[in-house]
Amino acid sequence: MPEPGSRLPSAVLLFGAVSLLNDFASEMVYPLLPAFVTGVLGAGPQALGALDGAAEFTAALVKLGAGRLADRPALRGPLVVGGYITAVVARPVIAFAGAASQVIGLRVVDRIGKGLRTPPRDALIADVTPLGLRGRAFGLQRGLDHAGAVLGPLVAWWLLASRTADLRRVIAASIVPGVVVLMLAVWAVKEGEERGRAVEGGAARATPPPPATPFHRAPPSLALYAISFFYLLRMPDTLVILRSQQLGVGVAAVPLLWAAVHVVRSSVSFLAGAWTDSVGPHRVMWIGWVSYALVAAAMGLAASALQAWVLFLALGTVAGLTESPERALVARLAGPRQGSGFGVYHGVTGFAALVGGVALGAVFQGYGAGPAFFLSAILGAPLVIGWPMIAGRRLA
Repeated sequence: MPEPGSRLPSAVLLFGAVSLLNDFASEMVYPLLPAFVTGVLGAGPQALGALDGAAEFTAALVKLGAGRLADRPALRGPLVVGGYITAVVARPVIAFAGAASQVIGLRVVDRIGKGLRTPPRDALIADVTPLGLRGRAFGLQRGLDHAGAVLGPLVAWWLLASRTADLRRVIAASIVPGVVVLMLAVWAVKEGEERGRAVEGGAARATPPPPATPFHRAPPSLALYAISFFYLLRMPDTLVILRSQQLGVGVAAVPLLWAAVHVVRSSVSFLAGAWTDSVGPHRVMWIGWVSYALVAAAMGLAASALQAWVLFLALGTVAGLTESPERALVARLAGPRQGSGFGVYHGVTGFAALVGGVALGAVFQGYGAGPAFFLSAILGAPLVIGWPMIAGRRLA
């Protein structure tokens, strides 16, 4: 439990602002890629599948390596700043692409940047934040990240709807918030490193550090298995959007639906972060998993556009209830090797999401949306039933 009046370190607030503006820039581009690749460049759905698959595979792979490097505190700052520079430069260049293959390549470069920065950023947040405030810290970061994902699509939609800019110009305009991201990232890293040195010095004078139990040296944690299994069974956002369109949500309304779901994710992330510090991450994650199983089953039964809107927004609560406690739990399990811990967490869950997305997509295409969503919901049953027993072993 956090002490009354406890405040989050300034570095955490800065990283939250960085996440907000970076996702603002990213979500100006990402929802437009299907229309850009198919409508402007003339490619087909296969190119979209290759784009997402290659990007997520690359990000997961890079996160594993970046996590190991991030165990060296001197490398965390360069990794974070370098990761943001990579993404900020690559995203607007997509506007000048002349072929789908070029978009795929630039998207992969963008995800390399994400892979480089994410584990060391999360490790910095964990290191500078007292144990009893880590839920709030990651809740703030995830909440502001999703808030940026609200602003980006809305700005892109307004620019297009008002005919202020075409697709290429909107994508190029993502450089504007990107420049601010870089300035804030440098500031956040500096604050984080100064705070980290102060915390490390105080800990060294007080008590010796606990023995290292990094994921790559310890037996795989049952908690990490459970979290990864959830990413394996969870329906990808692209398929949820497709299901919503099948139920009558118009293509023009998709950016608004996407923005609305991130309002839910942002709001719930703030609440779940504080709740994590109060009742423990394992309980909050479990509620998120139960919620997912129920909503996924309902999505399989849905029959109207209104139901699609309601259930899509309900799915937004799942991300809010799982992302913050997952990170708080990983920070606790990783011990002093925060970089490796977050690298393995992001890498393994990224691979699980990729494999699960491909498998559920195949079921969706071969048997229809209903069976795919029902399968996803049924696979959640072992987590819902088994997690209380796992948590009882004091993994959280």
